[in-house]
Amino acid sequence: MTPAERAALVERYEAGYAEVAAALDAVADLDAARDGWTPRQVVHHLADSEMTSAIRLRRLLAEDAPVIAGYDEAAFARVLRYAERPVDAALRAFEAARATTAELLRTLTEDEWLRTGTHTESGPYGVEDWLRTYAAHAADHAAQISAAGPS
Repeated sequence: MTPAERAALVERYEAGYAEVAAALDAVADLDAARDGWTPRQVVHHLADSEMTSAIRLRRLLAEDAPVIAGYDEAAFARVLRYAERPVDAALRAFEAARATTAELLRTLTEDEWLRTGTHTESGPYGVEDWLRTYAAHAADHAAQISAAGPS
């Protein structure tokens, strides 16, 4: 991946919170669902996923060849009561994790961009793989929130 490609993905990553916030502003019912989870469940998923992904990135950077564990998203949603909890704290956690991680991404050296580990579900997994995944993650879920319908 070129530095310009990385920079574009970091910008997309940074824009993710604003996309989700805008989608939420346009939804009247946090508990309406079309094509999967409700907007409420999506916000909780984003908070947990973002906090998990932030640690994944930090482990890739700070540890030699870390093993990055996958997790059962449906179990998280059920056990952590995504459908029942208010979203304000989860939205703030999502925003903060993404902001601190974006700051970190802007400081990476070429050698750090090339660091790798192993993901338990997908095999070889590096910092650039991480960025490709999470640059799109919030935008994908913003579209899912928007599909729940306008306010």
